[in-house]
Amino acid sequence: MTPLVVLAVLTAAVTHAGWNAIAHGIRDQLVAFTLVGLGNALCGAALLLFAPPPDPASWPYLGASAVLHVLYMTLLMRSFSLGDFGQMYPIARGTAPLAVTVLAALFAGELPDGWQLAGVAVASAGLVGVALWGVRGGGGGSVDGTAVLAAVGTGLAIAGYTVVDGLGVRHSGSSLGFTAWLMILEGAPIPLYALAVRRRALVADARPFAVRGLFGGALSVFAYGLVLWAQTRAELAPVAALRESSIIVGAAIGTVLFKERFGAPRVAAAALLVVGIGLMLHAG
Repeated sequence: MTPLVVLAVLTAAVTHAGWNAIAHGIRDQLVAFTLVGLGNALCGAALLLFAPPPDPASWPYLGASAVLHVLYMTLLMRSFSLGDFGQMYPIARGTAPLAVTVLAALFAGELPDGWQLAGVAVASAGLVGVALWGVRGGGGGSVDGTAVLAAVGTGLAIAGYTVVDGLGVRHSGSSLGFTAWLMILEGAPIPLYALAVRRRALVADARPFAVRGLFGGALSVFAYGLVLWAQTRAELAPVAALRESSIIVGAAIGTVLFKERFGAPRVAAAALLVVGIGLMLHAG
């Protein structure tokens, strides 16, 4: 992993935390993700004006990724409805890097060396550790088992689309073109669902948050576009682990904007994450 790739992925992590904070700040979550999805699709359509089309060999990956993204959103909403956000989100995001390591070894032939495997494991331990300590309440809270299963399933879906996208973008010949079509395919379903459910009321519900939500969608496109580019320059597992540093950035945003407690568990998780990144860079 070159310094440029590391910088791109860490920038994506900060941006990812930013658009999540924007979505979290909109109370009506269907409206929030409708606007983000619409922003994704609009940005994807705009990118088509400048990006060469992806190679036809990448289209099966685009289709599979769109399905996995819908599964991811379904499981994520399920885990959030049953469990605490401060626990479910780190479980979901922390599960993904280890799962990506296994899937990348099986399907991409990317066998991690000792340093890289240790770095992914340490970084993931820091992220999942946040959840197990119950960051919102300072530890000790009970966790719904079904919620945990949904969160772990979310992490596996993240791992699935990470590997599918990593392979697809390498077949595409154009990371920008692949990003454009992926944003259109994954951005459309939620707005279409919301329109079918709320009909004319959707416009009135969304109008007060339109600028904020669409900007969040644009940030989402920028963040994932950087990740897809990085996946053409580095192995999938360390990119996935670095990307999940967004959890720590999100914790800092929560402390500053939402007055959430940072707490000792998050400090420990941040320290483990730094150690894990150091190990991965040593591997590079």
